[in-house]
Amino acid sequence: MRLDKYLKVSRLIKRRTVANEACDGGRVSINDRPAKASAEVKVGDIITISFGNKDVKVEVLDVQETVKKEEAKELFRYL
Repeated sequence: MRLDKYLKVSRLIKRRTVANEACDGGRVSINDRPAKASAEVKVGDIITISFGNKDVKVEVLDVQETVKKEEAKELFRYL
């Protein structure tokens, strides 16, 4: 699954366009490498998102095309 879509489906970022802009701005990395919005996300990847002066680090536990709001938290785990 594309990184920008995963960020939206998992609700780490609310909108796909915002996720796309964050990736283009170099604020998102997968496994400590800067990632483009089109990068593939796999189970076990570590995603780091920079929000201002705060970094959010999560491990991908599952990849699904669609998910209910309540189940979105099961797609990743905070590190």
